[in-house]
Amino acid sequence: MPAAPNGSSSTESIDHEFSFSKADFDRVRQLIYQHAGISLHEGKQAMVYSRLSRRLRDTGHNSFASYLQWLEQSSGPQGAAEWQEFVNCLTTNLTSFFREDHHFHALADDLKAINARPIRIWCCAASTGEEPYSIAMTCHEALGASAPMQIICSDIDTNVLNTARRGVYGADSRGLNHVRLRNFFLKGTGANEGKIRIKPELARWIDFRPLNLMDTQWQLGDPFHIVFCRNVMIYFDGPTQRKVLERIHRVMKPGGLLFVGHSENFTESKDLFRLRGKTIYERV
Repeated sequence: MPAAPNGSSSTESIDHEFSFSKADFDRVRQLIYQHAGISLHEGKQAMVYSRLSRRLRDTGHNSFASYLQWLEQSSGPQGAAEWQEFVNCLTTNLTSFFREDHHFHALADDLKAINARPIRIWCCAASTGEEPYSIAMTCHEALGASAPMQIICSDIDTNVLNTARRGVYGADSRGLNHVRLRNFFLKGTGANEGKIRIKPELARWIDFRPLNLMDTQWQLGDPFHIVFCRNVMIYFDGPTQRKVLERIHRVMKPGGLLFVGHSENFTESKDLFRLRGKTIYERV
């Protein structure tokens, strides 16, 4: 999701390679809100300039105004591909294995209490894969290798999904202990020294796919027992949060569990979810 503010309020600089006005910034804000529901606040101009400058270079435009006009007029497969690049540029992904680890302790207990098979889990902001693989490792530890599991993992950013599918990480990745490294990863040798790769028997549970939470129709199959939607809603405004929560509610089983980020609170949507634990909600 979008990075935290890291620039001044000025959108003009003598150091800028490309012309970038306040009107250009406002246009970017409008477009990313329309396409991804992301609210870019004042103060993120430097981030926008830095991220989108790459696309101007790659597409041969000498100003943001020119690029944005071309983007809005683009159509067909080429247009769809550039819109995806635009969205990819304006999202960032801060993640690690077993981040907010209290969720995974709770998940292990919750998995054992679910009688239905297969157990269906959706991770709707898969990023580079650390979160979905942490979910899969927890499932393996709680229920064993032969448990019938279906883990759908989606993200709006196609670049990070490609990284997630590969399942290759640094051997010093944060959040992994020696037991999990031994049980769930293959160690790289030679040119891959210092890297680790998820074992196929764990990866087989996971289906990675691109998905925009702003889409009105989610093709996700049967309802889910558990949904991870962590540190996603903080980038949406109130009305957008409500729309997404309603859609998540529709794809979950009654009594299903929604895991959210540490700074997210949805107690105002008690008609949809009730708080069951620390940043864990139950579908009503």
